[in-house]
Order: sequence, then structure tokens, then C-alpha cells
Amino acid sequence: MPDLLIELFSEEIPARMQARAAEDLKKRMTDSLVEAGLTYAGAHALSTPRRLTLAMDGLLEHSPTVREERKGPKVGAPDKAIEGFLRGAGLTRGQLEERDTPKGAVYFATIEKPGRPAAEIIAEVLEDTIRNFPWSKSMRWGTGSLRWVRPLQSILCILSKEDGAEVVQLDIDGIASGNTTYGHRFMAPDQITVTGFDDYAAKLKRAHVVLDPAEREAAIWQEATNQAFASGLEVVDDKGLLAEVAGLVEWPVVLMGGIDDEFLALPPEVLQTSMKEHQKFFSVRNPKTGRIEKFITVANRETADNGVTILAGNQKVLSARLADAKFFWENDLRTVTEQGFEPWVAKLGNVTFHNKLGTQAARIDRIAALAREIAPVVGADADLAEQAARVAKADLSSEMVYEFPELQGLMGRYYAEAAGLPQDAANACEAHYSPLGPSDDVPTEPVSVAVALADKLDTLTGFWAIDEKPTGSKDPFALRRAALGVIRLVLENDVQARLEDLLSYGLLSLAIDRAKAVKAYYQAGNPEVPSDSVFLNFWSAETGEFWSEHLVGEKFDDGLLHFYSGEASIVDYPSEDQLFSILKRNDLVIDLLSFFHDRLKVFLRDQGIRHDVIDACIAMDGNDDLTLLVKRARALEDFMKSEDGPNLLQGFKRANNILAQAEEKDGVEYSYGADKKFAEDDSEIALFDALAQSEGAISSAIEAEDFAAAMGSMAALRAPVDAFFEAVQVNSDNEVVRRNRLNLLSQIRKVCGQVADLTRIEG
Repeated sequence: MPDLLIELFSEEIPARMQARAAEDLKKRMTDSLVEAGLTYAGAHALSTPRRLTLAMDGLLEHSPTVREERKGPKVGAPDKAIEGFLRGAGLTRGQLEERDTPKGAVYFATIEKPGRPAAEIIAEVLEDTIRNFPWSKSMRWGTGSLRWVRPLQSILCILSKEDGAEVVQLDIDGIASGNTTYGHRFMAPDQITVTGFDDYAAKLKRAHVVLDPAEREAAIWQEATNQAFASGLEVVDDKGLLAEVAGLVEWPVVLMGGIDDEFLALPPEVLQTSMKEHQKFFSVRNPKTGRIEKFITVANRETADNGVTILAGNQKVLSARLADAKFFWENDLRTVTEQGFEPWVAKLGNVTFHNKLGTQAARIDRIAALAREIAPVVGADADLAEQAARVAKADLSSEMVYEFPELQGLMGRYYAEAAGLPQDAANACEAHYSPLGPSDDVPTEPVSVAVALADKLDTLTGFWAIDEKPTGSKDPFALRRAALGVIRLVLENDVQARLEDLLSYGLLSLAIDRAKAVKAYYQAGNPEVPSDSVFLNFWSAETGEFWSEHLVGEKFDDGLLHFYSGEASIVDYPSEDQLFSILKRNDLVIDLLSFFHDRLKVFLRDQGIRHDVIDACIAMDGNDDLTLLVKRARALEDFMKSEDGPNLLQGFKRANNILAQAEEKDGVEYSYGADKKFAEDDSEIALFDALAQSEGAISSAIEAEDFAAAMGSMAALRAPVDAFFEAVQVNSDNEVVRRNRLNLLSQIRKVCGQVADLTRIEG
């Protein structure tokens, strides 16, 4: 069975596209070949900056012959129907076979498609793959119609057998396939003839091309760490940069250079970011001091001077880049030490966060107010939390963050420390963006937790208010991530807070903020607004005064507020499409809380807690205290995994079903309390006693937030409930006894219902 080797040789492919392109080549070729009848034993794809390679082992030499039987029209059918069937089958009438069926004689056609040579199929499939390759970006060149990520220069396509190699013939826009490739662009540019994959890989290695990207990555990292270790240093791990650099070179040559002393005082993150973003350099750190002292660059060739000239050029360019970073750093430090954060915060008044939610400065005011509200709940000082919130985003106006946006927050911490702010406030500048994902660290300092929660809650309440919610797979404002961040902040810091109150406060802050914008519009001396204007929702025409915050809140709850989507700087009266309405605050809170519960289900499901268990706990009062909700869910999950859990659930559901049927039949609710004096059986008396004891124990345990104890008390009901149903017939002929027993079942439902809504649990 032959082996197939394909190489698509071109100008340099962007590093970020190579891995995906190699997989696309493999998938498209293998899927299409199998569909055409050519199976194979194995396939693997590789890539370098200049080539995509696919090797397939154990390919069939021919596709198999296929026989297909088709049922046609009835014998005696109109000629046109028969002729149409013959055209579709590609046969003549004499080749049809008549067969008797339960519905009469019918024509059948047997179509035989002979197998085709592998080379013929491969040529068709490869041409289709190349012409329809799914590049995210592609180009045309010359006068041809072919599109490729960079100009395609040659196509290697051979089938290798024991008796030799055969070129699979195809021609795409004048590029004919062959059995040749090329080595390294500078070190071995001559043409190379190959006979199979092993020969191909070996000759490329001799021609200074490392074909496997994983091998290039390993070689780069090994040499980089060796050189750093020899100098008593360590390379800063960066897997993304390593993969990118491996996609920039075919023959990696690792070189280590030094950083001028004048730049060593820069924050290590600034050095690392500047070198990575601009130069694709690895940072080399002194493990004793944490300073970045050297860099690693990877050249694509060996040189006679062992890279001295390359290093000199790189160091010259790096010095210019770092001089810019140093200039930004020193300017920013001068600003915060001499003027504080006020100039930066003032600039944010000219930066729009969202056209319906105002500026970044207005948002900072809302976050500060919310952080102050949250602070006591998380054990933070309210004044310090507000102070931290007011400076947390100030670094967005700094020159350093303008140049390197990925350093936002981190630079805020450095600048807050330089300005002499308390360390907790400085740390909050960096930590309040976290967590950014499911594996990101969660802030634990109370001030940082308060500001982080305020930031995320303001984002959620704001976008909910303007009806910009996630839909399906679309979440342009990362609101799911923000909700997950709130959940993790609350749970991992054991924060017990009524989320409903915080969401309501956040929405009220937004309403007041927008109302203040309207007030500013009036005070700016803008033209008189018509009497039916939405501005009058905030302004008393009788007194000429701005509504109090309390009155704004009342109007908000009534769903009467309408907000102007601009700021006070807008002079012209807004048109109707510039206005948006806010729903009643309670409606928004309920909807947003439901969104949190959906996110919480996903979060807990990943931790092994069943969705029905979560639903049973969400159905209880106080479900906006996420910490208590999760404690309840985990205790219930453990209970349902015990022997008592499923058995008691069956008893509860039996009691609930009997009770529901009786209430529907009788048209009454059995919830008035059973009387022990009407009990006729010992098991009935035992259940009365067990329920009385468990009710108090469960109630006390829940009040103490000891859900494990509550589950234990509920487990004690399993035996009495089982014994009751084994010994007693609920629907007794004695109507008094029957009603008493139904009320007893209601007591089971009531006592167990203190723990969770067990009707929602499956099983």
C-alpha cells in the first residue's frame, strides 16, 4: 500500500495561522479521500513558516468497485418515466431487470462504478482543497485566480511504493506538482528531490529545516534555558510566545543579549511586555532580585560571527523601544507624584464607556458608590474602598497603558504606590479586574474584593438596563464572564450578601447618574425643552429643582424613568432614537438574578453538582445569597449520594403525589395540621413523633446555616416514612382518619420543604 506525501511551499505563512492550517489540510484531505473510497492507516500534518506538509501511510492503490441497486418505475409505466430513470442510472432499457413485488412488476437497475486509481482521486481532492482552503485572510498575486495566504510557489505530491515514487500530476494556475522542495531560504536554498516522507524529512534537516514545530519549540526552550542557567538566570515562561517564535523560524538559533543598565529600573512587566510585543524576545530574569536583566532572541540562521551582528542590531532596536517605555514611565510617575490621580480621572470624563451609559468618569462614580456599599459586607473599610475605586481605572489615561493596554491595572498599582496611597488601595487597582476567567486567581484582600465586585456589578446592571444582554453564542460585552467573576468572588471569599440588594443599588445608582446628566443639561443653559420631553421626568417644572435621589428611586421602581443617552456636552435637543427606556427596577433585578443562577448552574455542574439539585435549592427563599445557596446545594448533593437520600426522596414523592391527587379531587388544601389522637397504627404514631422532632432540628440547623445537620435530621425521617407507607393505607374508609393522614403527609412535605424543593429532584 502506497504512502502519500504532500507539501505546499509558499512565502512565509503568519505564525498564528500555521497550526490551524496544518490541521485544516489534514482534515480536508483525509475526509475527502475517505469519502471517495481511499482509506488509510495513519496521517499527520506539519508546518514551518514556508510549508504545509501532510504525510499519509497505508493508502489504498485504488478505490473499491461499488455496486448500487436502484428501484425504478413499474413495468408498463409511461415511457417518459422510464426514460428519466434510465438517464439517471446511465443505462439502456435492455440493462434493466424486471422483478415481481407485492405491488406488481417493477424495473430494477444495477449500477456498477469501477474503482479509480489513487493518483487520479488525490489530484482532484488536492486541487479542490487548495482552491477552497479556509484561510482567515488570503491574497491573489500575478494574473491567476488562485488565493493563498501568501504566494504559493510549488506543490510536492508523490505516492511512494516499494518499487519507487510516483508524482501525482496536477496543475493549479501554472504551478505543476512535482517531487521537489527547497531547503532553508538562506542556508540551503537549492532544490531537493525526495522519494518519500523519511527521505523528505532527512534531507530537509540536512538543508537546515526543522519540519516539526514541536521539535522547534523544544530546541528553542532547551537552548534558551541552558544559556540563562549558565549565567545564573532563568527564562520567563511564555508558552504563547514560544509557539509564535517557533512559527517564525525554520532553523532556530538561540541568542542571549543584555539590556542597558539605564532600563533595568523599569518594572519587570514593562520590560517583558515591550520585548514580547515589539521584538518577540523572551525575558531573562534574575531569580534573586526578580529583575529582567537579559533577553533571548531566536534567529533563523547561523552566521560566521555566531550571531554577534544579529544581537547588536536587536539590542539597538530594543534600546529605542525601551527608551520610549522609560519616557512613558517617568512622565507618568511625575504626574502622579506631583498632581495625584485627578488629572487622569478628569480625562476619563471625555472617554465614553458606552453611549447609553455615559463616560468612564461617570462609571467610576457609580463603582465608587457601589464599592462603599459593598465594603461592610466583605469586611473592608468603606472610605478605603471608595478611595480605591476612584483611582482603580485612572491608569487608563496614562501614557504607559495607552502604549500597552494589557498593562492596565498593573500600572495602576505601581502608580498608586508611587503616589503614596495605602497598599490595599494600590493592590485593588490591579486586582479589581480579576478574575478574568475560570482559572484566573480571585482577589482575597477585602478592599480588592469590594472594588472588583462593584466593577462587575456595575457592568452587569448597566448593560441589563439598556437591554444589551447576551444572546445565544453572542456576548460582545463579556457579561457571562462578569457574572462568573461575581460568583467566584462571592464563593471563594465566603461573602454572605443579598445579591438582590446590591443589584438594586447598582441600578438605582445608574438612574441617579443619568438623572444628573439631565440636570447638567439644563444648568448648561441649553435651549428650552418641549413640555412633553423626557427631561421632565427628572425636573420639577413647578419648583425648578432637581428631583431628590429618593424620588428618583421611587420613579425608577414605578418604571417611569427615561434616560437621555448622551452627556451634558450635547447642546442640540436629542431625537427620539437617542432615548432609551428603563424597565421597573424590580423586573430588572429578577431577570438579572435569573442570569446569575444560570451561570451558577454551569459553575457548579463543572464541580459535579447535579442540575436538579441546584434547581431544588434555587427554588428556596434567600436564593440571592449565593454563598448560602451553594452550601445548601453541596449538602443536598452529599445527601442524595448517601443511602438515605434516594430512599427518602421516594417516600417524599409518594407522599406529595398522594397529597396532590387528593387535594385536586377534594378541592381543598390539606395543610391544617394532623392530630396524633386520630392515629391508629404504631408506625403512624412514630411518624408523628419523628416529624415533630425533625421539624425543630431542621429549622434550628437552617437558621444556624448548618445545612449538613439539616440533611442529617431529614435523613432521620427515612425509616419512619418507609414504615408508615408499609403499614398504613392513607385513603382509609374512615373519612376522619383519611383527612388526618393526608394532613400528616402535608407535614412531611412541609418539614422536608425547609431544606429544599425536593419536587424538582429527578428520581
